[in-house]
Amino acid sequence: MMRRILIIDDDHHILLMIKKMLERAGFEVELASNGNRGLELFKRVPVDLVITDIIMPEKEGLETIREMRKLRSDLKIIAMSGGGKISSDNYLEAAKIFGANRVLGKPFSQKQIVTAVQDLLGEPIDDNQDTGKDDAVDGLEQEQGR
Repeated sequence: MMRRILIIDDDHHILLMIKKMLERAGFEVELASNGNRGLELFKRVPVDLVITDIIMPEKEGLETIREMRKLRSDLKIIAMSGGGKISSDNYLEAAKIFGANRVLGKPFSQKQIVTAVQDLLGEPIDDNQDTGKDDAVDGLEQEQGR
């Protein structure tokens, strides 16, 4: 079953960039352009993980994280920020207090975001693909031994 991720960011280019990165890694992706839209979608569509920007119009990320956390305490949340009037570190620290499991400062690499998602969802990290191949070989050898 494909894991579904909700991405919330007011920057359309960032939304599409992260969507492409995560779809390439095998995830299904939903998009929302602000916290209000993200919450509406979150209530209608089951998701495994939310990635939200902090600084957005209408409903910013900290409030969005807090409300989602109230609705589903086991939800995995990644907060991201490129800063604003104050440095992104301050926003990201606040995001942890509000309930984010992981924080990422913008800009980040595809590897950083995909690894964070895989780690939080308990999926094997791409670097460990050799392990999967060994398991397949072990299974084949056991079948032939019967």
